[in-house]
Amino acid sequence: MIHSFDDAGKLGNEIADTGLKSIASVSKNMQAIAVEATEYSRRAFEQSGSTVAKLLQTNSPESAVQLQMDFARQAYESFIGQASRMGELYADMAKEVYKPFETLGAKHR
Repeated sequence: MIHSFDDAGKLGNEIADTGLKSIASVSKNMQAIAVEATEYSRRAFEQSGSTVAKLLQTNSPESAVQLQMDFARQAYESFIGQASRMGELYADMAKEVYKPFETLGAKHR
């Protein structure tokens, strides 16, 4: 509870420090998310290129269709896995960003 102007100033400083910690957390987590997205894009591009190379070497329509089906299945599974991973990263970021404010709130009850 605030009892004086000094207490109000201290609380203001704590809120500002907490905000800066939260912003730093967002920056760090967004960088991790960007790295994850970049790696996923790189892997997807490489797998697409590999599939095209294999398609160019096929001798029959059946093998071409099978290659495309395998690629579609693998791409779908990879996408679902990546979407799950990105969801986890965003959820972790939200928890980490909120944590300094949670601590501040508990301190001033």
